[in-house]
Amino acid sequence: MATSTAAPYLALLGEQDSELKKYALQGINGVVDEFWSEVANDILTIEEIYEDESFTERKLAALIASKVYYNLGDFETSVKFALVAGEEFNINEDSQFVETITSKAIDQYIALKRREFESESVEIPQQLENIFEAMLAKATKAHDLKLVVGIALDAYRLDIVEKVINSELSNEDSVLALIGYALNIATSIIDSTTFRTQILNSLVKILTGLKSPDFFIVSKIIVNLNDDKLATHLFTNLLESKDTNSRLIAYQVAFDLVNSASQELLDKAIVALEKFNKDGEDIVISKITKILSGIPTCDFDITFLHKNNNTDIQILNKAKESLDGRNSIFHSAITFENAFLHAGTTDDSWIRSNLEWLGKATNWSKFSATAALGVIHKGNLSLGRKILQPYLPGSSGSNFTKGGSLYALGLIFAGHGRETIEYLRKHIVENGSSAGTEDVDLLLHGAALGVGVAGMGSGNEEIYEELKVVLYSDSATSGEAAAMGMGLVMLGSGNEAAQEDMLAYAEETQHENIIRGLAVGLALLNYGREEKADDIINKLLEHQDPILRFGGAYNIALAYAGTGNNKAIKKLLHVAVSDSNDNVRRASVIALGFVLIRDYQTVPRIVELLSESHNPHVRYGTAMALGISCAGRGLPQAVEVLMPLTKDPVDFVRQGALIALAMILIQQNEKSYPKVKEVRELYASMVGSKTQDALAKFGAALSQGIIDAGGRNVTIQLENSATGTLNTKAIVGLAVFTQFWYWFPYTHFLSLAFTPTSIIGVREDLKIPEFEIQCHAKNYFFDYPPKIKEEKGLVYEKVESAVLSTTAKAKARAKKSNKDKDDEMDIDEKPKADEKPKEEEKTEEEEEDTTIKYCKTPYKLNNATRVLPTQLKYISFSKDARFVPVRKFRGNGGVVVLVDRTPEEPVKVIKTVRQLNNKDAPLPKPFKLEPTEADE
Repeated sequence: MATSTAAPYLALLGEQDSELKKYALQGINGVVDEFWSEVANDILTIEEIYEDESFTERKLAALIASKVYYNLGDFETSVKFALVAGEEFNINEDSQFVETITSKAIDQYIALKRREFESESVEIPQQLENIFEAMLAKATKAHDLKLVVGIALDAYRLDIVEKVINSELSNEDSVLALIGYALNIATSIIDSTTFRTQILNSLVKILTGLKSPDFFIVSKIIVNLNDDKLATHLFTNLLESKDTNSRLIAYQVAFDLVNSASQELLDKAIVALEKFNKDGEDIVISKITKILSGIPTCDFDITFLHKNNNTDIQILNKAKESLDGRNSIFHSAITFENAFLHAGTTDDSWIRSNLEWLGKATNWSKFSATAALGVIHKGNLSLGRKILQPYLPGSSGSNFTKGGSLYALGLIFAGHGRETIEYLRKHIVENGSSAGTEDVDLLLHGAALGVGVAGMGSGNEEIYEELKVVLYSDSATSGEAAAMGMGLVMLGSGNEAAQEDMLAYAEETQHENIIRGLAVGLALLNYGREEKADDIINKLLEHQDPILRFGGAYNIALAYAGTGNNKAIKKLLHVAVSDSNDNVRRASVIALGFVLIRDYQTVPRIVELLSESHNPHVRYGTAMALGISCAGRGLPQAVEVLMPLTKDPVDFVRQGALIALAMILIQQNEKSYPKVKEVRELYASMVGSKTQDALAKFGAALSQGIIDAGGRNVTIQLENSATGTLNTKAIVGLAVFTQFWYWFPYTHFLSLAFTPTSIIGVREDLKIPEFEIQCHAKNYFFDYPPKIKEEKGLVYEKVESAVLSTTAKAKARAKKSNKDKDDEMDIDEKPKADEKPKEEEKTEEEEEDTTIKYCKTPYKLNNATRVLPTQLKYISFSKDARFVPVRKFRGNGGVVVLVDRTPEEPVKVIKTVRQLNNKDAPLPKPFKLEPTEADE
């Protein structure tokens, strides 16, 4: 018979007889879920029974107390009693109470383990550990191993992760899946850099011990650890492997490292491999070192961009006609627009055909215009120096041109500066001690920026010291560039001596430009260092100088880039609403975009209220944060927040919104995102408007260059698809680009973020064969946007002809006789009754769904043509084809090393830009000498 109250059992709790108490507790335990409100009145009595150590069933009393507190919503106390309930708390019981308390207990355990890892003295109750391990044992028994690995990593229990993975060694597929999962958690969720390093080192040991290790996962770990010794070890292992494709795998790994590893790692790996190959006899090692130099990758990229260049030159010409080149801001706008439109294409024909317009450039506009050649020829390593020769020091041009050419040289060799860094250093060493005079400052400004971008992430302390000499000369122009160059060269090193030097000098100097350069330089120095940068971040954010607080925001942006760290986000939001300085507030909102690169879908929701702030600097920061985090993503929610800002009453807010829209909508067409047409028309109307402010027009022209950048063949990609790591070069490029607010020449840094959208298949001989790949989707989703049609009135000039008097009379009579047919006069040809008007006809494409769908029947694409990031998931290689990727294709763009199944058969190859520019005389054809009479 079901009971309707717990009162009879509660009445027995006051009895002295232990058996009666035991009976009462058992009865209460059976009905507590239903009558917990009654039991709660006697909770103190139940707690007293638990505290009586002589009572044998005290653990049952603890379990009841836990259930009562659970129903009261006091989970912390409920967990406390559940822990002391011992075996009475059955983790295997299928109830909401057990699930909730187990979850809360695990949260407590994880928090305590993290504190313990951070060297705090904490005591972890044994029962808490027992619950944690019992839960994991339950999940292991159910073979939910990913859950076990995830929770173990969350609790900093690497021993459990190793145990689980090693238990699966007999099934290598399962091991690789678990390692991939653990790697993903380590790189995107784990906050502690120390623990992350421990995980990655542990995973490498397991991987290299497998019979057939996945070297591509090892390459991801190498990039995250920035470990050149591990890279060298990986290549030597591959060369010793008996796998027939080991050479090709080594080449693919080398290409992956060039795209995602630091220049320092690549340089050290090259030096180590060259020691193994002193005589240069090992062709494979020579080829690997050649790939690691970055020369082949740059050559393939510029070949793709040059071959597929789809720039709509009409856009540029109309902008030039609309904006007065005599105004330096408009001249700069067109310079940047042209540089971005042709970035990496090596097509500088527009500049050469507009030399008169170029001549209107004055002073720093001339510097930017020359530097633009570096953006256009970015990656053209073979001809870069030759192209710039007429402008480099030693030529007859102005010092603005000479300084700009040194900056351009750095941009051409961005991240691959081995071939040019000594030349740039020479100018710094020769002029460093003479800084302060205008002519020398111009050269040093260009050389410092050039050497910084060319030697980015090289960690070269000699260059750092040479730049420091320029900095200490205390000249505003050269000192600012030197500070930025120091940060770029020491990117992510966290060098303590450098931090102390830079911060001390920032507090000494009176030049705001230098302080700002040092503030951003410090941020570059702390790139990716997360909690290790907290000391310098706190020091900067508490500083009385607003420029250094501004630097504190950028230090958070780059130290925590892509981590989504809650502590960093809270700090930035606090600064955004509380700091007294507008520049600091703007910088802190922009920094949110960097921190949330991986969690970009949350950004529109987080910054939506900030976009309505009364402070225009906060609104501008909101726009740029959306542009940075959602760059290349085409996220509709971000566009919805930005569109109202394009009509903002403040000119620079409109500018920020326009630029951000271009960054988000790059490579979108009307089929993939219909609103892109409206945005493009908005740019054109603002550039042509006579009522718009100069800053907004500058933003519109710049945006036209960004949205169609690289001949419409590049995107802004902040994550490397092949390794799953952050694209350091792109993030650094964006961080320095945002400084164009103070100094226009920094605008060119955006070109570092441009990533060619291609699949370039290469053979073992590093040549690009002509063959086809398949795309299982409708091609119109990925087409280039239509080009602007030239107005007929501009093309055909109408000449007025003489009219005879007799002709005029004849026309008048004809007009009179047709006076009742006026409606028909405007129609060239009436449609027949059974024909539909043309505008009502719909093409097959227009009737298609607006969402991209998988098609069983693919269409063909040639090798080394444009493949958008959204298109990659629909790409496949035919299994029966001659060329197949050495790595299983999982939607990775960029350079793909191919296995040639019939290498003996001839194949057409695509000549690269480097090969086309090679002017060496060809070898003479073999010939045979006929004997002469003299010889006989």
